[in-house]
Amino acid sequence: MIPHSRFRSAMTLSKWLPSLTVTILLLVVGLPLLWVVLQAVFPDISEGSLAEPFATLVSTLSDPELMGLAGNTLMLGAAVVAGSALVAIPLGALRGLTRLPGAAAWDVIFLIPFMIPPYIAALSWMMSLQSRGYAEQLFGVEGDGFLFSFGGIVFVMVLNVFPVVYFAVSRTLMVVGSRFAAVGRVFGAGGWTAFFRLTLPLSIPGIAASLLLVFALTIEEFGTPATLGAQAGFDVLVTGIHERFADWPLDIPGAASLSLLLVLMAMAAFYLQHWLVTRRSYESLSGKPADVELVDLGAWRWPVLGFFTLVALLAVGFPILAVMAAAFTATLSGGLAPDNFSLRHFEALLENSGGALEALGTSLGLASGAAVITGIIGALTGYLVVRSQARGRRLLDVLSVLPNTMPAVVVAVGLILAWNRDFWPVDIYGTSAMLLLAYVCLLLPYPVRYASAAFRQMGMSLEDASRVCGAGMGSTFRRVLLPPLLPSLLVAMLLVFAIASRELVASLMVAPAGTATVSTFIFGQFEQGSPGIGMAMSVVAIFTTTALLVILTGLTRKRLPVAG
Repeated sequence: MIPHSRFRSAMTLSKWLPSLTVTILLLVVGLPLLWVVLQAVFPDISEGSLAEPFATLVSTLSDPELMGLAGNTLMLGAAVVAGSALVAIPLGALRGLTRLPGAAAWDVIFLIPFMIPPYIAALSWMMSLQSRGYAEQLFGVEGDGFLFSFGGIVFVMVLNVFPVVYFAVSRTLMVVGSRFAAVGRVFGAGGWTAFFRLTLPLSIPGIAASLLLVFALTIEEFGTPATLGAQAGFDVLVTGIHERFADWPLDIPGAASLSLLLVLMAMAAFYLQHWLVTRRSYESLSGKPADVELVDLGAWRWPVLGFFTLVALLAVGFPILAVMAAAFTATLSGGLAPDNFSLRHFEALLENSGGALEALGTSLGLASGAAVITGIIGALTGYLVVRSQARGRRLLDVLSVLPNTMPAVVVAVGLILAWNRDFWPVDIYGTSAMLLLAYVCLLLPYPVRYASAAFRQMGMSLEDASRVCGAGMGSTFRRVLLPPLLPSLLVAMLLVFAIASRELVASLMVAPAGTATVSTFIFGQFEQGSPGIGMAMSVVAIFTTTALLVILTGLTRKRLPVAG
């Protein structure tokens, strides 16, 4: 018999918990996007006026300069998608269908680009290919003309995002295997015919979805276009939005209009991705899984290894070596000479030069806070969406996924518009709480997805038995559901910590004056002409992320899904 007081408290909790969670998600996720839409529709809403609706939006859509930003964004996204497909589909096909020597090692190597923040990769290529850079010192060549061009921007971004397609293609082909191609060859098809008529079509959903994800990641990326595009005269939506908030006079309605356009592009990409995956059944396995029949490379062994090695050098070797070279040399002008080797930049970090230790402490503190908050919200949201029949759970599901379609620059714009108001009882604008809100909004989907997956794997019997024995909802969650949930939730929280500790664009836009994070410190050091200290901090950021990924792998004992 359940005690009446516990039953009543459980019923009360079950009533207010969904409402509380929905309210939190509306404040964290819904409010920024709502204010972007309102500002784009009503240009004078900041002054309390709803006059001239759509005036700025119409003028933005008809302005050749601003629409040029949208055209550049689409062109860059399409070019990076094409480049990623050109590089990653052959790599993924070779990994998934052939006996590739050192296959597991190549997977680890191609995970490393995710550990290098895009803006650090762009800065490392700039130091390598610019005049009197590392490439000229070592090989007598320089690539200023190429790097600071549309082709150079595409080149750097492809090397950063191609692993998204590589892992999707290789895993898809591992599932599809070569069994269908073998059947095709039995009926007279040649090897290439069987691949293009059977294996490849069955892999189209996974390939197309990964390419659309690359498109979304590209149009949202700020660091590389801001670093290389500024000198190439190539501006995109994200840099245009940042410029309208960073340069005087501020163009808030214009920034909101561009933000809305960027959100629509990202939403379209994610919708197409979902449609491609779900519109048809591409079932390739039934019953007991069969072993994958890998093809022997034969005479192609060394050319294939050469291809993998070349891509690894470009995507991993050169950027990391450039970062290390800048961090461990006293001056850039001294070049790669033994007598120029120095630890002075790391000593400067320890001596708090430029506020380095404060920046590191701020990033670690905010990333830790974001991990804890998203973990709590993610666990509650996952439970309500998967386990409960509460009203509003579908709204919770939508709100928890919405940040996937909101680029960081849009979240930053929305937070500025929403919280720079006089009617809030607590003034958080211009404080570090704005950064924390930005990180929570951007990274909330990770804990929600991990928690939802964990709850779906749990049977209802233990929870029912706990309540029959008199445990309330809180006790049941804490003592029955939390222990099996905790490993997945910790993985998600570590992932949130790793990404938040190096986030750039939201940090640049909403960080209060005088407050620096790791990413803004690195960016600022390059702008101030101190790349050595910036790269020393980059070493700390990269190896911290690497250590966290090793911990993640140890916790899960399997490969983790990767984020961009």
